[in-house]
Amino acid sequence: MKLIILDRDGVINHDSDLYIKSPEEWKPLPGSLDAIARLTQWGWRVVVCTNQSGVGRGLFVMDTLNAIHDKMVRAVSQAGGRIDAIFFCPHTSTDKCSCRKPKPGMFLEIAQRYNVDLAGVPAIGDSLRDLQAAQAVGAQPILVLTGKGQKTHADPNLPPGTPVFPDLAAAVASLTK
Repeated sequence: MKLIILDRDGVINHDSDLYIKSPEEWKPLPGSLDAIARLTQWGWRVVVCTNQSGVGRGLFVMDTLNAIHDKMVRAVSQAGGRIDAIFFCPHTSTDKCSCRKPKPGMFLEIAQRYNVDLAGVPAIGDSLRDLQAAQAVGAQPILVLTGKGQKTHADPNLPPGTPVFPDLAAAVASLTK
């Protein structure tokens, strides 16, 4: 099984420092939907793994998060792709949970759900915490320069040898050539 793990905000859709709080605010990044469609067509299982502390902060409720994810899944489907699962952490950093990236809890849950070793599995993110969570389970962190990616690229804590791409479409193109 070919598995790939994608962060959501800043990788698939535009990010906002004020959080994506409604389906109307969810806007795909150029090329991201087609990139996921390409992954699907090449036989990849696409899993989204996202911190969503807006729930824990009371900025939106679970029904709203589900509606945002429904919009994303429909948009990907209309482009000819599929998202196999969405894993999310609704907690804030003060909750001290094990699932909020950079902790690897969601990645471990993905490994358990799919009964796979995540060693070498591509994990695409735009923030340092995405890459650190991937690295903690032996997955292959990949940085995209969309979202917070430019800032992350300049971070001295960037895991050594992390491949860097301008966006999800470029990263996917390198995996499906």
